[in-house]
Amino acid sequence: MPPPQPPVGGYSSIMPITTQHGHALLHVTHDRVGASAVRSMGTADLRTGSVPVVLVPGLGAPGYLLRTLERCARSGPARLLDVPGYRDPAGPVCGETLGALADTVARWLADVPGGPVVLAGHSTGAQVALHAAARSPGRVRALVLMAPTFPPPLRRTAPLSVAAFRTAVQESPGVVPAVLPSYLAAGPRRLLTCARSAQADAPEAVLPHVTCPVTVLGAEDDALSPPGWVRHLAGRAARGRAVVVRGAHAFPHRHPDVTAEVLNGARRTSF
Repeated sequence: MPPPQPPVGGYSSIMPITTQHGHALLHVTHDRVGASAVRSMGTADLRTGSVPVVLVPGLGAPGYLLRTLERCARSGPARLLDVPGYRDPAGPVCGETLGALADTVARWLADVPGGPVVLAGHSTGAQVALHAAARSPGRVRALVLMAPTFPPPLRRTAPLSVAAFRTAVQESPGVVPAVLPSYLAAGPRRLLTCARSAQADAPEAVLPHVTCPVTVLGAEDDALSPPGWVRHLAGRAARGRAVVVRGAHAFPHRHPDVTAEVLNGARRTSF
């Protein structure tokens, strides 16, 4: 079987992920974007088959989205972007603010997939995906915002701390080893910079400028992105819908099948 072809105008460094589930063999790929190389996990070839699903993690910790990625890869091309890349041996590809992350994702969308994608972000990654979609309208066929942060009351430190605790007690303990290595690599200063950048953002003001279909996906027990906020954001989009599933903030880790069902459905979105 011939090796996967590198993207046009760049290169790919392919290294198989050791775990294989179903029919999806995932790879670690480095794609040339300008003078940098953005690391991602997923299927090697994005230019054959159905519309690719591209995932953006929250707080730069991609590990908790691997289960959802694998389910998406069973149905078609899929990538999980490792931005900013705290654990990339080559070092972070960009800064940790929303603006720097959105610029990097927008450049990746322009250089790598070769066509429109389903762009999906989780938590602060949803904010990054939203800004990238607004900057690259022709590159995003559908946008999925999973547990998007932060509603206005949580843009202050004290209420955010309370909501984070309320959500944490609802989470599966299994999510901790999925995010901890990235958090340790980032360190508290960079994580705090990312969180403060997200708190300063107003996604409700950006959504009316997005022209593609938007699905806002939230969870019943998520105090960081409560169902009311999910529905409000969907209403701000020109072509938006809200979906609320079971779980708390990290529902893509605990309920990957339900999450992937929504994401794979967005490949065919026409609402």
